[in-house]
Order: sequence, then C-alpha cells, then structure tokens
Amino acid sequence: MSTAEQRVLRVFRDFMVTPGQMLCFGAPDMKRFGSALRQLTEKKFIEKEQFKGAYSLTDAGFAAMKDCS
Repeated sequence: MSTAEQRVLRVFRDFMVTPGQMLCFGAPDMKRFGSALRQLTEKKFIEKEQFKGAYSLTDAGFAAMKDCS
C-alpha cells in the first residue's frame, strides 16, 4: 500500500470511522488525496458516495486501516 493510501486510511482512523460510515473530504483534501482515494476505491477499501467528496469505509478497508501505523 502506498504512503498516500496509508495517509487516507489514517484520516478515517482519526475520525474513528467504522465500516459503512461516511466521511466527507473537503476540496483541499480531495486535491491532495485524489489519486489515493481512487486507488483505495479500486482496491475496494473505500466506496465513493453520492455526496461530493464523500467516501465510506468497507470491511477490507477497516482491516487495512487498523494495520496502518
């Protein structure tokens, strides 16, 4: 997993997000993490929601998040 992907998962951890919960990223974060968010979506660690900048954590993403230091 890339450093950028780990940073995104740490954001989910910082907000204590659990599987199925939605987290909204603001415009600066979308610009900063855009590529990593796409990669994590492709890996099925997160799911893009209908709200702009919103993503939810999957069970696989939750497990990966717990492994990030």
